[in-house]
Amino acid sequence: MKLHELRDNPGATKRKMRIGRGPGSGKGKMGGRGIKGQKSRSGVAIAGYEGGQMPLYQRLPKRGFNKPNRKSFAVVNLGLIQKFIDAKKLDAAAAITEDALVASGLVRRKLDGVRVLAKGDITSKVELQVTGASKSAVEAVEKAGGSLTITAAQAAE
Repeated sequence: MKLHELRDNPGATKRKMRIGRGPGSGKGKMGGRGIKGQKSRSGVAIAGYEGGQMPLYQRLPKRGFNKPNRKSFAVVNLGLIQKFIDAKKLDAAAAITEDALVASGLVRRKLDGVRVLAKGDITSKVELQVTGASKSAVEAVEKAGGSLTITAAQAAE
């Protein structure tokens, strides 16, 4: 095998169609756009446009309500915490705070706080200090011999 013998696998690359380059190209003259009309011209963006008729998204009624002060929590599962402890990214001996979870890379950003859920199982004896936790997560941590304290007041459980 020499450098000049290198080739890609047959069929791995496909040459792009050169549009509007004469009748021999197979896409000459109108370039596959048909004859006249709005879509044959350049600079056209008509997604969702219905020819002047009221578009569907405007005909349908508005639904629901977005709470302006809604809290958004970063969610962590117990199984992932255990995985990070096993990988020595978290120290089970020290108290695991929200800042420790961010520093380890388990949580990208805290948002309005970190909430622990009970997916997966935890075997290490840990001391967790987080904004929120599900009841089953608290039970699972205490069953493993650890403690889970909820630091900030949580509006809705």
